[in-house]
Amino acid sequence: MSADAGGRRPTVVVVDYGMGNLRSAQKGLEKAGVNAAVSSDPDFVRSADAVVLPGVGAFRDCMSNLEKAALVQPVREAIGEGKPFLGICLGMQLLMTISEEFGVHRGLNLISGRVVRFQPTEGIKVPHMGWNRVHLTGDRRLFEGIPDGSFFYFVHSYYVVPEDGSVVCGWTDHGERFCSAIARGNIFATQFHPEKSQNNGLKVLENFGRIVEEYKEG
Repeated sequence: MSADAGGRRPTVVVVDYGMGNLRSAQKGLEKAGVNAAVSSDPDFVRSADAVVLPGVGAFRDCMSNLEKAALVQPVREAIGEGKPFLGICLGMQLLMTISEEFGVHRGLNLISGRVVRFQPTEGIKVPHMGWNRVHLTGDRRLFEGIPDGSFFYFVHSYYVVPEDGSVVCGWTDHGERFCSAIARGNIFATQFHPEKSQNNGLKVLENFGRIVEEYKEG
């Protein structure tokens, strides 16, 4: 990522709310040439040029930790200001209105929809773990230079069901067709882990870095 007009590289903050593969996400971004810092400081999140919300664990616990750390409002503000946002795995699910994981729990409600569990069927394992194809549709900015049907790495038992199908920019088959990537305005999210998806994942992170640069250039 090149320096901006002010002589510094755009800063992407990886939100630290006590759960998730934070360092892995940071290292993946840096390997892709993106200047990234991990922080749990609400003011740092507010001041960053872009926000990445990773996540591993239970939906309810992640929302609780975000609220306790006073990080919900800074994330909302960043998105509301038009700053690029990337949700990864559970970070994608947290965008939804509700999750059905271990009861019904409210999410950030930044994209109307719900989080539901895969239904085990013959030959289909839950959790969905390993490499699978992502078929592209709609807004492809996050996947520029990546062929349709490329493989990415997944680890999850739940998936998102957006109310507005136009936000889906990637879908995957695992016993059923599910939404594996979202793009709406400045909001991007993937159910797969780009930081664990080798060259294709690095390209996704590079593309996000380019989106951040374009935002900074106005």
